[in-house]
Amino acid sequence: MEVSAVEGLMQDYELSLQHVLWRIERLHQKKEVVTKWDDGVHRTTYGEMVPRINRLAGALKRIGVKPGDRVATLAWNNDRHLELYYAVPCMGAVLHTLNLRLFPQHLEFIINDAEDKVLFVDQSILPLLKPLLGKIPSIKTMVLMAEGPAPALDGFPEMEDYETLLAAESDDYPWPKISERMAAAMCYTSGTTGNPKGVVYSHRSQFIHTMGVLQGDNLGVTENDAILPVVPMFHANSWGLPYAIGMAGAKVVFAGRFSADPKSIVELSEQEDVTFLAGVPTVWIGLANYLKESGKRLPKVSTVVCGGSAVPQALMETMDSLGLRILHAWGMTETSPLGSVARVYGGHTPEEALRLRLTQGRVAPGVEIRITDPATGEELPWDGVAFGEIQVRGPWIARGYHNGYDPDKLTEDGWFRTGDVARIDADGYIQIVDRTKDVIKSGGEWISSVELENAVMAHPKIMEAAVIGLPHPKWDERPVVYAVVRPEFKGQVTEEEVREFLKGKVAKWWLPDEVRFIDEVPKTSVGKFDKKVLRAGATPIKEGVTQEARK
Repeated sequence: MEVSAVEGLMQDYELSLQHVLWRIERLHQKKEVVTKWDDGVHRTTYGEMVPRINRLAGALKRIGVKPGDRVATLAWNNDRHLELYYAVPCMGAVLHTLNLRLFPQHLEFIINDAEDKVLFVDQSILPLLKPLLGKIPSIKTMVLMAEGPAPALDGFPEMEDYETLLAAESDDYPWPKISERMAAAMCYTSGTTGNPKGVVYSHRSQFIHTMGVLQGDNLGVTENDAILPVVPMFHANSWGLPYAIGMAGAKVVFAGRFSADPKSIVELSEQEDVTFLAGVPTVWIGLANYLKESGKRLPKVSTVVCGGSAVPQALMETMDSLGLRILHAWGMTETSPLGSVARVYGGHTPEEALRLRLTQGRVAPGVEIRITDPATGEELPWDGVAFGEIQVRGPWIARGYHNGYDPDKLTEDGWFRTGDVARIDADGYIQIVDRTKDVIKSGGEWISSVELENAVMAHPKIMEAAVIGLPHPKWDERPVVYAVVRPEFKGQVTEEEVREFLKGKVAKWWLPDEVRFIDEVPKTSVGKFDKKVLRAGATPIKEGVTQEARK
């Protein structure tokens, strides 16, 4: 006998960002939003911000923004940017955050590819915009977010003033009914290979991702927190924090254009009782150095979320010694970006707990993960030994790119190919060993550039290290280390000293053929090591070096 399906009797409630805005307005009016500007610290509250968000939505409608239109931002982490985070998607348009650290040609491509209609720009970023003038025809209106007296706009077309636009509108805006499947925001990948590609987030994905960020076993944002997101608001949703902060009702502190300055981060954290920081490893390397030099400490900071690239063990141990506990997370633009978090609970020795904290953790609830052989596509076991490409699926994982780029990123059975190579142990802890493009194949065996980098950075005199594979006539590729020596030891570290330090810490055949000392490892626009720049400028491996390593 055939049994018919029975539907549940729950309301068909659209999961949209309008609900987050509702919570800000109804529950969190008194919570502070703090921004450091050039002329000092500016304070407002969610209660004061909501009418401005309404006015901004009205202004967008008046200048011709329609549902689905892309509205671009070229802005720092600040309160106005947060207003745009809410007004644009909640009125039915699509927020497109532009990476202000990209080269002009990449920005030109991204704006034209997205067909942005309106562009909001911070005054201090105008010089970056100037080379694009005349090359971005889709932009019909530019809005200047001034930071003082109106600047001279020589060479620029007429621009609207942000505050003047808002002043002409009503505090009440009739928010339209939003479908949860509508696009809410766009963010482009950083373009490390080829042109950047647009990831388009829906209201539904943003809502569910926000709930994921709030979970105690994930980032665990609560109303008791004061959060300083060092991660830029133009990068991967600022890791979902702007909406998680609004949903929870946490205080938020923005460092503006000073977000990468350790002194500003420390001072704001002290002044505003910050409990929660978030940023990439290079930020925390600088912060740790400043704390050690200044003697200052941040006892109220309970969580330092670190993502973007793997955390070196030496950095985690240094931060521990300074009273700052790193929470390691993994994700990417295409995963909204939360993919996994390295929470570690009781029952482990301190050494084992440290090892697990250095992994990328366990996959976030709502996301499924597997590893596959890059050559055969065969799924590999979670045994802590086999490693293959990470593939993920879930409600906040991309299923494609804007304009149909890179259709092969999705497998036939619906999994997203991340390009990260990892092993997963029997308890589900993920250890990323490399990117598929960065893993080094030497003599038919794989070498993890990430693990070798971490081993080098454990050297007490080394501040940063990046490893690339360079061609070799016999072994296909061999590893070469590019190392930055700590300032106090400059000129005092030798290639042989580094290689000797690595012996017993990595396999003998992993020992680098060369250690090349440089002043700084080149970084991508989001603070990751830019290995393509190293490869482009790399000279061939010298003949006859480290024969012992290849025996």
